[in-house]
Amino acid sequence: MRTDAHAHLWSEAYLRLLESYGRRDAAAHRGLGAGDSTRDLDARFAMNDAAGIVHQILSVSPQGPYFADAGQAVTAARHANDHYAGLVRDWPARFSAFAALPLPHLDASLEELARALGELGMVGVGVTTDVLGRSLGDPAFTPLFEELDRRGGVPSLHPSGHDAGSPLITAHRMRWMVGAPTEDTICAMHLILEGIPRRFPRLRIIHSHLGGALPLLLPRADDHLTWEAPDVVEKPTEAARRMYDDTVAHGHAPAVRAAADSYGADRLLLGTDFPYQSGQQLRRAVSFIEEALPPERAEQVLTAGALLSGRSEPQGVVQGECDGPL
Repeated sequence: MRTDAHAHLWSEAYLRLLESYGRRDAAAHRGLGAGDSTRDLDARFAMNDAAGIVHQILSVSPQGPYFADAGQAVTAARHANDHYAGLVRDWPARFSAFAALPLPHLDASLEELARALGELGMVGVGVTTDVLGRSLGDPAFTPLFEELDRRGGVPSLHPSGHDAGSPLITAHRMRWMVGAPTEDTICAMHLILEGIPRRFPRLRIIHSHLGGALPLLLPRADDHLTWEAPDVVEKPTEAARRMYDDTVAHGHAPAVRAAADSYGADRLLLGTDFPYQSGQQLRRAVSFIEEALPPERAEQVLTAGALLSGRSEPQGVVQGECDGPL
């Protein structure tokens, strides 16, 4: 079953709630066709059908429920998760969902994680590449990774849209064209250098956008370990193959080939970034994988996300160190 593991949906009620708590960028996600109205859903399903996409796994990222006030964070996370659970109940053949967590509040996040993966039946968690400016490699987040590892869980990581903390991105109109894949790259390297993939081998980490620039940088990172990070015991080329990456690359077939050569095609899964790739771009998000990879490998990538949703078991997916494939 062809499953899109990188797709967004925001309800108007959720965006208004975030705005009431002071979020200033929520309005940018209105009017994109990624709402929950009948009109938006009908149009989404028609585009998915035209692209051959059967199922989508939803995430509210980058509009995560991250607030310094714990009460606000918990209220927003529960709102998002309850809404997604309702959509999945109404459209089980069309949708699964990644849970939102009230980070950086760890006790509350672990409680919501248990509710979301248990009572609500979500397939993993959606987290941004930083949480209020804090790296996911920060030891403060270790309890979250420990619990996800215990469960063989799936953290799906998405850029936060915070320009990787760089004014050279902020001031030069590159937040999403350059800033987002830069955040993907930095986040992946933070996790690698902190040993997260090796320490928690049952984690099934998914990075967005092919891991940013990571396919181009892994041998360089290996070579620089000895003088820049000599305490790291696993080479980045090895650690990267413990993780997964979605295929959002805006139809650029050489990028997918580079990622498949760097990580292995068994570490890739279809992502579209809906609604940012819609219509013809959505169809291209599928067809360029078929163009870039041999048929068997392409179909493996296009169906790999089905293992997350539990709807299907595609053939040929190579098992990692987690309990099962992907």
